[in-house]
Amino acid sequence: MTIQFDRRNGQTMISSNNPADIWGNWQDDKEVWLFIAPHDDDIVCGAGLTFLAALQNEISVFAAVISNGRMGYCTPEQRPTIAQVRREETQTSFSYLGLPRENLYLFDYDDGSLLQNMGRRFAADLSDSNVIAGAVGLQNTLTWLLRQIRPTRIFIPNRLDLHPDHKVVHHETVISVFHAQGGIWPELGAVPGVIPFLYEYATYSDFIKQPDIRVSVPVELAEQRLQALALYKSQLQIGLVVEELRKAGGKEYLLEMAFEIFRPAKYENSF
Repeated sequence: MTIQFDRRNGQTMISSNNPADIWGNWQDDKEVWLFIAPHDDDIVCGAGLTFLAALQNEISVFAAVISNGRMGYCTPEQRPTIAQVRREETQTSFSYLGLPRENLYLFDYDDGSLLQNMGRRFAADLSDSNVIAGAVGLQNTLTWLLRQIRPTRIFIPNRLDLHPDHKVVHHETVISVFHAQGGIWPELGAVPGVIPFLYEYATYSDFIKQPDIRVSVPVELAEQRLQALALYKSQLQIGLVVEELRKAGGKEYLLEMAFEIFRPAKYENSF
């Protein structure tokens, strides 16, 4: 099964079937890829082919879904049970993709209100299902997750995606990468020591600039992605997204995001 990776470097193009030729600072058998999504179907929609390509290349893959899907009902009858239905659909879909169950993290933040869960704060109610080490909030959850998994690469929603939950998860993941590398909040785990590469995947909106990585897979993997997406039977509102994915066939695009700490000296030559 041939999977091709293409990378644009300025005006040049590098193409290879070997991921080590395309993905910077390749770590061989130490490669760990973490896909983070605000909602259960976002990874399959936005990065499903990359996800499958990683599994085919025997890379260690993890997925994390931040919200519980309780606002994803499309009929009045769905409303009381939609969160549990979507949880079951998520487990079924990722199993179909080939992800080991223990590599799937399902968190319990209410979708549609991730903005209110930014940051970290000590929990007023320790029975809250999102409590980790006595605290709640997306930065608490994501910093803990990054220290547990210690990924070499992280795939997150496009910063420009229409859905506010996507923007929030993008922002909170990036700042959590910063937190995870420092000594702050030691109760959340040991510092990974390696700053992961960050990649944006798109679901609803164009990237902020031209993507620089393309993943091309054979027809059987493209169809597997569509079938995994079809397992989200409760999600009647994503038809337009699915149709565009069908048109794209076996091609998917990513934007590598630079993670850099501010260095004032780089502006000196401007004056």
